[in-house]
Amino acid sequence: MISTRFTETFGIEHPIVQGGMQNVGVAELVSAVANAGALGFLTALTQPSPGALTREIARTRGMTERPFGVNLTILPTLKPIPYEEYAQAIVESGIRIVETAGNNPQRFLPAFKAAGVKIVHKCTSVRHAVKAESIGCDAISIDGFECAGHPGEDDIPGLVLIPCAADRVSIPMIASGGFGDARGLVAALALGADGMNMGTRFMATREAPIHDDIKQALVAATERDTALIFRSLRNTARVFRNVVSDEVNSIEADGNVTIDHIKHLVSGERGKQALETGDTDAGIWSAGMVAGLIHDVPTCRELVDRIMREAVEIIDARLAGTRQGGADS
Repeated sequence: MISTRFTETFGIEHPIVQGGMQNVGVAELVSAVANAGALGFLTALTQPSPGALTREIARTRGMTERPFGVNLTILPTLKPIPYEEYAQAIVESGIRIVETAGNNPQRFLPAFKAAGVKIVHKCTSVRHAVKAESIGCDAISIDGFECAGHPGEDDIPGLVLIPCAADRVSIPMIASGGFGDARGLVAALALGADGMNMGTRFMATREAPIHDDIKQALVAATERDTALIFRSLRNTARVFRNVVSDEVNSIEADGNVTIDHIKHLVSGERGKQALETGDTDAGIWSAGMVAGLIHDVPTCRELVDRIMREAVEIIDARLAGTRQGGADS
């Protein structure tokens, strides 16, 4: 067993987190992650309304008695989103852990804090991590350039970003972006984090609510099979490379591009269709470079148990052996 400040603060067994994922973070996956001893997050905006989120929280509680949380991502969208109503639904449902991402969550913190909610804010830079601590967040998830979704605009990989952040913040920190196995967990701990976040890796599990052809595409992928889009809009996103992402990048390369030029390609409905039908080219869907480390589709429990067992073996055998070798020499 590996105990860290994060497991102790958030009352979970293992220092592994399944962060929010649009159209993926629903009750079946989140409850399976929780039952495996890790921390899963429902994705609030996957639900079409605050009322639907309330029902999804209740559905998850019917599948697990262990802690889980809700992700609330605050980003510019094509359609206005009633963020305050989603936040209210989270509070009224008795959720005690929230993962915020995107824009500054400060306006939501008073209501969350008053309800006893602990906040994990996902950051893509050290300056944002420092800010998150200063406004009262209880932990941060630091997202390196390797991640799926939005890695920010600084292009700093985790090997540098994680220890830089660890040097500047005092609250518990989760390492995110490029993590998918026991080696990643041990590395995250060595770099100063208190655990690791996995998104893409949890997509390739039995309980993930997506088509098996998407899961098999991740198994077959290498670390080179992702693409960066929205670079010209300074809203960079890492997605699985397909014909749609190639078309988006071709349009962006022409210059003077606005969202209106590409919104027909990048709509959430098209991405949802890809995940549901298994047509990998139906739309844009998020995936990280960690796809190169995905070689099977286990259950969440099998995945978490394997990671924890192998992490202990690495710590006890490989690192201890290295230390002993150094002493003998």
